[in-house]
Amino acid sequence: MKEIIYIDSITKLHEFFGMEKPKHPLITVMRVANKLEEIELEKFRYSLGLYHISLKDTCPFTISNYGRNSYDFEEGSMMFMAPNQILEFEKQQVNKQDTGWSIVFHPDLIRKSELGKRIDQYSFFSYASNEALHLSDDERIVATEILHKIEREFNSNIDAHSQTIIISNLELLLNYCVRFYDRQFYTRTNLNKDIASQFEQLLKEYYQNNKQLSLGIPMVQYCGEMMKMSPKYLSDLLRKETGKGTQEHIHQYIIEKAKNKLLNSKESASEIAYSLGFEYPQYFSKMFKKKTSLSPKEFRQSLN
Repeated sequence: MKEIIYIDSITKLHEFFGMEKPKHPLITVMRVANKLEEIELEKFRYSLGLYHISLKDTCPFTISNYGRNSYDFEEGSMMFMAPNQILEFEKQQVNKQDTGWSIVFHPDLIRKSELGKRIDQYSFFSYASNEALHLSDDERIVATEILHKIEREFNSNIDAHSQTIIISNLELLLNYCVRFYDRQFYTRTNLNKDIASQFEQLLKEYYQNNKQLSLGIPMVQYCGEMMKMSPKYLSDLLRKETGKGTQEHIHQYIIEKAKNKLLNSKESASEIAYSLGFEYPQYFSKMFKKKTSLSPKEFRQSLN
């Protein structure tokens, strides 16, 4: 296993790529295709303690994430990485210079801001590399214009307003990317067609094969792996198609199975809970009441 290179500051990032001292201690814009080509390592793994937003054309390395297969950036594709994700780079031959860019910023930049409170809501920071955002030409122009505003701001004399303006533009970029992903989900409906039905079939097979007896109730991570998607991406796809995320679908499926058992068997609520994969019956009862406004016992009695 290759050693992981850990980089936890903007200064260390510039040093690793042989760049000049950064203009701002907490954020930088990088255009490093040539620097990557100069790196002697043919393959390396690294983890940033930083947020990383990249727009790529071509790249002298392929990138894999979350243990997925290698992913070659397509022209105009964007990736979003939260701190401490491990990425693997493998050197490739390229015929032209990468004209893309990367914005890298330290969590401290946004820690006390409203964006810092909401950053986890941008679920694409947890997508896998093969779930990148593919921009149209117009979308690329919008994203790059915002990048230039951020870059001009921290290259100017930093004053009391600099951080607020930088963060506002970062948030603007992220909000546009939410819109762009919505467009991608919509325009790729044929590729993502009927995700809800596929997911329903996955849950059926899970219980038909009695996996709940050894693994417990289906977990979001497990479902994502089985459908070859990151958990966040799967949840967002389901939400676009049905209005409900992965966890909601799992709970709804379990509640429907529980209702059938309550109406068509004499098993106790505890026995039903164990048969559905719950380790603790009280957790089953709590979920059931939350979803139906009735306890399992009350539900059974209401229909007798």
